[in-house]
Amino acid sequence: MNIVKSKGNGVEKSLSFEEQKAKINEVREILGPMVNMLPNLCSDASVSRYLRARNWNVEKASKMLKESLKWRLEYKPETIRWDDVAHEAETGKIYRADYLDKNGRAVLVMRPGFQNTSSSKGQIRYLVYCMENAIFNLAANQEQMVWLIDFQGWTMGSVSIKVTRETAHILQDYYPERLALGILYNPPRIFESFWKVVRPFLEHKTYKKVKFVYSDNTESQKIMTDLFEMDKLESAFGGHNPAGFDLNKYAEKMKEDDQKMSAFVESASSVFFQEQSHVSVLQPEFSVTEHQLESSSDSSPSSDAESPRRVDTKILSANEMKEQPNCKNTIAESGVSRPLIHMNDFA
Repeated sequence: MNIVKSKGNGVEKSLSFEEQKAKINEVREILGPMVNMLPNLCSDASVSRYLRARNWNVEKASKMLKESLKWRLEYKPETIRWDDVAHEAETGKIYRADYLDKNGRAVLVMRPGFQNTSSSKGQIRYLVYCMENAIFNLAANQEQMVWLIDFQGWTMGSVSIKVTRETAHILQDYYPERLALGILYNPPRIFESFWKVVRPFLEHKTYKKVKFVYSDNTESQKIMTDLFEMDKLESAFGGHNPAGFDLNKYAEKMKEDDQKMSAFVESASSVFFQEQSHVSVLQPEFSVTEHQLESSSDSSPSSDAESPRRVDTKILSANEMKEQPNCKNTIAESGVSRPLIHMNDFA
């Protein structure tokens, strides 16, 4: 039996696998027809992350997931490509490392002192691109990543409070339970004042995942040796790897990933249309509007209702259409043959 610890109203409780599954199904019932329109964003793994982020409170998790789905419909993060954000990446202020931690988790390196643009929208767009790419490259048995934040060159003017607040909002509300650990490496003394301002933006669960590490502190440096193979870790973080960020090599890697992402999005759309064609023979056609994302959807729209605007079906994320390795490539669900969904869906 799989037991999950959860704190509700300050009291810790245990959830069995059956109880978890029941709550996941409750969320799906609240979402209503949205589950059919966006099945991959409402997978067990995805819904479970939202429930964990809200301590298994079904109503709060449902509201959170609705807002995330609405954001993905409007922002379309899976359509961002390297050429759209390459200018933001020139200094290496955010990039996916070419090594993993000892647990096999992806590593995102952030260097806020290397800020090179003034557009908050552009900065957030690049952050979202990096998150989507990191999730896309997670191993099949991983859901979370590690953030390494290097404070070299950081000053109070490096990042605005506005961007910091928006960053916390996006990462916590639209990518819940994606952070395993956030390491703040060598923050200067002046950062203490900044930290007091931004700390209220962080939820308690996020705050507990943040660790301060100083190169001249043996005890805190042990966090790095416990977490990383030092021969692979960059020297900027106390490792033995002298290689740093190489824009040209990184651009090549991102463009290759973009091609894979595009292929998966196209595949997702193809599967969606095939599935909808099959379902239309069995039941009345329905569609989901953005208005329904904002309201409680407990019933399907009536057949004589005014025909709403259709949602762009290409919002399905690339990673959501990956087939689970070492498993049969399809499962039967409601009479429809569908690819097994990779656990690392983007929501």
